[in-house]
Amino acid sequence: MSAPAAEIKKGRKFDQVLEGARAVFMRDGFEGASVDEIAREAQVSKATLYSYFPDKRLLFSEVARIECNRQAEEAIEVIGSSAPIEEVLHEAASRIVRFFLSDFGQQVFRICVAESHRFPELGRRFYASGPALVRERMSRLLAPYVAAGILHIDDMDLAANQFGELCKGDLFVRSLCGMCDNPTEADIERVVTGAVEMFLARYRA
Repeated sequence: MSAPAAEIKKGRKFDQVLEGARAVFMRDGFEGASVDEIAREAQVSKATLYSYFPDKRLLFSEVARIECNRQAEEAIEVIGSSAPIEEVLHEAASRIVRFFLSDFGQQVFRICVAESHRFPELGRRFYASGPALVRERMSRLLAPYVAAGILHIDDMDLAANQFGELCKGDLFVRSLCGMCDNPTEADIERVVTGAVEMFLARYRA
């Protein structure tokens, strides 16, 4: 496949292609996923697939965007905004950390870092479906607690970004470097608890 196009063309079998691609990417990863296998899984011709996505990177970025949005919306529904702030932050951190450590989450990060300098549009798409999405959803979660006087946050964007970065801890980098293939629940809880405590130490009113 050639360089990513700036826009994605939609058509009658667009959703069908995405569902097939999602199944193959989740199962085989980005490198292991072949265009032939994606077309077979989606039950479309390669010509149809190429008509929507001229590049596998672009297809992966769209699958990543939809998957990240799905998980974010699910998290918003589960977490709500009526629980104590400690519980809300703990649930949010747990979901963010687990996504960062998932095979899919790490593939998204690696591809973004490896390809965005050559394909800026791809980098923008990954940023919008990753850090920008976390910032937007966390801002939405935090706003009621600021309004209630439980948190004191002057710069919501900065605070939301900081929370996402705290969730990376050391596990994320070690996993990327192949030094932590199977983090334990205790490892994850350590990062989650540390992120929540650090955030509240700074922003609790």
